[in-house]
Amino acid sequence: MRASRRPRVSEPTAGDRPAVVALVGPSDAGKTSLVETLVGAFDDRSVATIKSIHHDIEPDAPGTDTHRHRSAGADAVVGVTPRLTFEVARGGKGADRDADDEIAALRRALARLSDRGIELVLVEGFSAAALPTIHVGDDAAARADADAHAIGTGSDPIERLRAAIEAVEPIGPASLSAR
Repeated sequence: MRASRRPRVSEPTAGDRPAVVALVGPSDAGKTSLVETLVGAFDDRSVATIKSIHHDIEPDAPGTDTHRHRSAGADAVVGVTPRLTFEVARGGKGADRDADDEIAALRRALARLSDRGIELVLVEGFSAAALPTIHVGDDAAARADADAHAIGTGSDPIERLRAAIEAVEPIGPASLSAR
């Protein structure tokens, strides 16, 4: 299992940028399952994921010290445990699902990852972003045919998706735009 290994994050060098691929489709189409499969298919590379969540969640349990730090007004709180490091920061994508706000939030998340030596970022959701895209769901083939950014569908063999992802050029967060 990948979770038991030490992270394979190389020391970043100037200009390091990850390849970024979006997986888009309706709710319950299988995007998360495909992300899990793709992470496993790239076990020879450093991979990060970003998930678009359409409702607020509480990622930090109320009453914990890190939650108390955030509740006191900290703009960002980083927790470091023996096995994990996590960050809770202000600056989500906004409640009204405005495409510009979503792209700005995705840029911030990619910027956080860009200095960590990550080679590949799989983005679940953020369909407004002009990224190489894998369409997932019943009408994935039709949507892929109509999308200039499409590199595959959820029904493609993993080997084909891996080859398509390997052909994706790295991008910097500042170059990310809306469709």
